[in-house]
Amino acid sequence: MSSSISEKYLLAETADHLGVEWSDPSVKREFWQISDGTSLSSLRWGDNKPKAVFLHGGGQNAHTWDAVSLLLGESIVAIDMPGHGHSDWREDKAYWPVTNAIAIAEVIDQMGIGEPVALIGMSLGGLTAIRLAALRPDLFSSVTIIDVTPSQMEQMKKMSQEERGTTALTQGPTRYDSLEDMIKATAALAPNRSAVLIERGVVHNAREFDGGQWGWRYDKLVSDEKAEEGTTHDFDELWDDVSSITMPLMLVRGGASAFVTEEHVAEFNKRAPHLRFEIVDGAGHSVQSDRPAQLAAVLISFI
Repeated sequence: MSSSISEKYLLAETADHLGVEWSDPSVKREFWQISDGTSLSSLRWGDNKPKAVFLHGGGQNAHTWDAVSLLLGESIVAIDMPGHGHSDWREDKAYWPVTNAIAIAEVIDQMGIGEPVALIGMSLGGLTAIRLAALRPDLFSSVTIIDVTPSQMEQMKKMSQEERGTTALTQGPTRYDSLEDMIKATAALAPNRSAVLIERGVVHNAREFDGGQWGWRYDKLVSDEKAEEGTTHDFDELWDDVSSITMPLMLVRGGASAFVTEEHVAEFNKRAPHLRFEIVDGAGHSVQSDRPAQLAAVLISFI
């Protein structure tokens, strides 16, 4: 099912759920070869020059932005991060902000957009966006960071599995007996999300293996060897990148999420006094999936 699934699977039903008039938007998958020898994939919405580039979180893929894209009604690009979606997996498992930013900058250059666009990143995509905006400020007109700060790893150590929400799936089983089992596992960790968005998200993030079992369409973010060593990642150096961002900058927190604290917001404000801060009530960590209409409204007012 997942190998031949249409990019528009349940998209009309999602539009109906959101109260968006169905216009059968153009959604095309593209592939980009980059200098490290790997290929990255993206989804292009609309036929005009994109106004925004979207980066998803760890364990997600470009389709996580489908509901927001429908609501925006604009030409945008959503990129599958390295090791996720239809992008290649890396042998070195280097799926972190610095290497991601270098790869994604190459892809955006190849797209030939020709003018700065809005950059929106959530979780791992948000950390990558911070690094990317510091690395290539010429590419972007504004930056939106969703429910993450450079202190994420320190914060996650303090959080329960329930507080981690669907991010806990990345540490869970890698194989399931059926697609339905994957949908149930996701629904159990996403109480703020509608059934149609859960099913659509899981189907686009799943693949069937020989023997009939199912698994996620992303690589492990940490190799088995490093996991056994208890190796962790520290993104504190990205605070210096926050300090270097002079373009319009917005931080969005999910109202029901524990990933961003008041102390983190204060540090953001200290580093970037021009910061705009928004809370999306009722949303967990994946704000774009839990409350897409509210997030789209915030993005429209900012971008």
